Amino acid sequence: MKSTFVRPAIEADLPRLPEIERSASEAFRGTDLNLEALMSVTPAEGWRDALRSETLWVVDDGAGRSIAFLGAEAAGHELHLREFDVELEHQGQGLGRRLLSHVIAWARTAKFQALTLTTFRTVPWNGPFYAAMGFRELSPAEMSSRLVTILKNEAYHGLDPAQRCAMRLDLDET
Repeated sequence: MKSTFVRPAIEADLPRLPEIERSASEAFRGTDLNLEALMSVTPAEGWRDALRSETLWVVDDGAGRSIAFLGAEAAGHELHLREFDVELEHQGQGLGRRLLSHVIAWARTAKFQALTLTTFRTVPWNGPFYAAMGFRELSPAEMSSRLVTILKNEAYHGLDPAQRCAMRLDLDET
């Protein structure tokens, strides 16, 4: 494989994003999680706003093919990570860490105060991964109404709320 690199997504990447998301969901096969709910992906058109807002990034395989992506949206002074996926065959190579590090640096430069996300609390490549990247799990009292609504929507779509959490990475200068 050629040298991979992180770049802003372009129009030509959009059709690949559902494929990447579907492939990444395969990592959950064999767990006790609702695989059917996890296999429901955002259609390519669902990423157009993030593309326009320049809050959509991909890992390029060096040949112009995207193999991972992170889609986010601004929510006031926070950047919310909506979806973050690495194709199954490329997982475990540090690409996710590189992509997330890139987005964290971008968010700091863009003067966001924090990054937020919702994820599975105990799945190693979810909650523990984000904790290793500096995110902390929010208690129910610390969650904004926006994050509470996201978690409720996820539960409505079949994700077990007992296994989900909201996390935050403060982007202060220290």
